[in-house]
Amino acid sequence: MSTPNAALVSKLGEIVANVIQTTVEPDDLLIESGMVDSLTAVDIVLAVQAAYGCKVPPTEIEEHLESVNALAAFVEENQNA
Repeated sequence: MSTPNAALVSKLGEIVANVIQTTVEPDDLLIESGMVDSLTAVDIVLAVQAAYGCKVPPTEIEEHLESVNALAAFVEENQNA
């Protein structure tokens, strides 16, 4: 898997930080660490969908919200799909 675009990682980091009200690093474990719970995960997914037009399937939220980098990789692959 290639490294996600730095500008995209930065923007998604801002989206996540705005939802959870704390700064995150691209490799921070979001759900596993407890920074993101099920409600904030939905808020993040909805914000990403609004910004980039790609829908995260409900069964894949935990996988794609593992970190900001994981989310960026998903968005890169799916924003034009």
